[in-house]
Amino acid sequence: MNLNTFARLSLLGAVLAGAAGLVSAPAIAHESDKFTLSSPDVMAGGKIDNKFVLNGFGCEGGNISPALAWKNAPAGTRSFTLQVYDPDAPSGSGWWHWTVYNIPASVTQLAQGAGNAPAALPAGAVAGINDFQDTGASGGNGNYGGPCPPAGDKPHRYVFTIYALSVDDIDTAAGIPKTGTAALHGFVLNKGLGDKVLGKASFTARYGR
Repeated sequence: MNLNTFARLSLLGAVLAGAAGLVSAPAIAHESDKFTLSSPDVMAGGKIDNKFVLNGFGCEGGNISPALAWKNAPAGTRSFTLQVYDPDAPSGSGWWHWTVYNIPASVTQLAQGAGNAPAALPAGAVAGINDFQDTGASGGNGNYGGPCPPAGDKPHRYVFTIYALSVDDIDTAAGIPKTGTAALHGFVLNKGLGDKVLGKASFTARYGR
């Protein structure tokens, strides 16, 4: 074998090795591809504006539900569930402020005010009950109820979470009533549905008075 032939074979081997490396290299997940939830109205880590605070129980806010948007839902998503929860409420079990179930997979946002009347939600979505229930503070069972922590408390955390599910109807899949509490749905989402929960995205904001 002459020198030129050896050089050509060495070059060919290097090219093939490089091609094999390209084929076998694992895909790299980019931050921009992650399932995320955000709001143009409520900044993650920031203070919730009075427009979105409850009007009742000593608070004088606008009680308008903030706009929300999510992107990069996992493959196979057939519906979404939204829960807004205050883990700092002095109830012994926290406090659910807003729940929406069976949001169609084609939906990627909720407009500002969507939680103030069931008819304002996307077609097919179901307004679940919150912990204000029939007190009248949220204008009706199933509507958004804004933050209203006790005066003097350290600012409470309000956790906004969207769940991506591989089922069309959470209640049918879990075998629970549509009138089930937010806590029951929370159990189903965090344990009962198992791998039917494909992913979740959340952010936390704060409010105190």
